[in-house]
Amino acid sequence: MDVRIEQQHVEVHKFYAGAVVGTVLLALVLQAFLPLHFRWASNIELTLLVTIYFALSRRNPSSGLLLGMVIGLAQDSLGHTPLGLYGISKTVVGFFASSFGSRIDVEHPISRFLLTLFFFYIHDFVFVLTQRVLLAQREPFITPRLIISSVVNATLALALFPLLDRLRSS
Repeated sequence: MDVRIEQQHVEVHKFYAGAVVGTVLLALVLQAFLPLHFRWASNIELTLLVTIYFALSRRNPSSGLLLGMVIGLAQDSLGHTPLGLYGISKTVVGFFASSFGSRIDVEHPISRFLLTLFFFYIHDFVFVLTQRVLLAQREPFITPRLIISSVVNATLALALFPLLDRLRSS
C-alpha cells in the first residue's frame, strides 16, 4: 500500500543582486528625511512595509528575523528612539511574516492589505510593550493616529508591493 502525503508547493522568491539592500537603504533614507519636509509622512512606515514584503516573499523565518533586526536597528540609529525599540519590534514582525508567508497566499491584494494591517498592529504592540517594560513609559496601545496610520500603510502596501515584485529574478 502506497500512502503519499501531498505537500503544498510554496514558491520562495529570489531577488536581483543588491535589490534587497538597495530597497532597504532607500526606505531608511526616505523614512528619515520625508517627515522633516512633509508632516503627513510621519504616518508612513516604509521600513516596516519593506520588512513585511521581503519577509513574506523569502518565506524563511531566520532570514525574516535577521532582516527585521537589521532594518530596525538601522532605523533606531537614524531616529530619536532608544536603540533597540524598532530593532525588537521589526525582528518580531520579520519572523512572523516569514512564517505566515510560507503558509498562506500572500500574492492576493486583499491578503496583502489584511496582513499589513495585522503586522502593523503587531509592530506597534511590541514597540509599546517594550517601551512600557524596559523604559517604564506609559504609552497607549491604541490611538486614533495608530488606526489612521495602519490603514494608510496597508493601502500604500497595495501600491508598493507590486512595484517590489518587479525586483524578483526569474
